[in-house]
Amino acid sequence: MFEYWWPILLVILSNTTYQVVAKSLPTNVHPLASAIVTYTVGVIAAAILYHVLERGGSLVREFQHINWTSFALGIIVVGLEVGMLYGYRVGWPVSTATVVQSGFVAVCLLAIGAFFYHEPVNATRLLGVCVSILGLYLLNK
Repeated sequence: MFEYWWPILLVILSNTTYQVVAKSLPTNVHPLASAIVTYTVGVIAAAILYHVLERGGSLVREFQHINWTSFALGIIVVGLEVGMLYGYRVGWPVSTATVVQSGFVAVCLLAIGAFFYHEPVNATRLLGVCVSILGLYLLNK
């Protein structure tokens, strides 16, 4: 059971902490300068974790298997980061910014999952989408 839930718990903890820290970025710091520092620290942390968790592993060997997805994720993650930083800068509340974007993402991914990955869409999931849309409406009212 723990093996199933620990990744999601890590994302919840990391995302919650991220939102609080991102909301705290001083207004005199440019979001892109902050992103440069953030990703520099991220590269160092990922390299350390790789060597701690993959004893005897070889990053050079791993890099030989990299394809376009890693490069795309790099661009996408910058979009996520900078979008949230600018969102907080223009006044989005920490209590709703992530909920709103997550609601829209959930609706988009339901459609993508159905069309591209042939994931089932049933009445319960459609009801969930309706509840999400209602929630987004109420949050922004």
